[in-house]
Amino acid sequence: MTNIPQIGQPAPDFSTPDQNNNLLNLADINQWIVLYFYPKDNTPGCTTEAQDFTELSPEFTTVGAKIIGVSPDSATSHCKFIDKHNLSITLLTDPEHQLIEAYGAWRLKKFMGKEYMGVARSTFMISPDKIIAYVWPNVKTKGHAESVLKKIKELVAI
Repeated sequence: MTNIPQIGQPAPDFSTPDQNNNLLNLADINQWIVLYFYPKDNTPGCTTEAQDFTELSPEFTTVGAKIIGVSPDSATSHCKFIDKHNLSITLLTDPEHQLIEAYGAWRLKKFMGKEYMGVARSTFMISPDKIIAYVWPNVKTKGHAESVLKKIKELVAI
């Protein structure tokens, strides 16, 4: 059974390389974080999600939030993905699935009758004090970035 962090729990710590192979540490980020997990660079749903977050990134910045995407892809793949689609978000590379598993996003999936382990599209909102503020465990791409932005605006206003 997958253990997905719940609202009110401490966010699982991480120190994971980004697209430029710089280590990003949760402890060093002193702002709201939108941490989203996606299966693969340059696939239709993942591209839409990354473009939507990029398009709304100025609004996320306004409310003090940093958007971070995570997939098992390499830093090289992330750089190509960012360049190809003019993305402005940070992407972490997690080929060993350590961060993905820590957030319960490595799950049993089904495709055309076959079962396999893979990244379940999911998003976590983490408060500046490193507490899970909101969880979207099974994300549908369409309109997701907008609903995350709406939720963070509600939470920041509290």
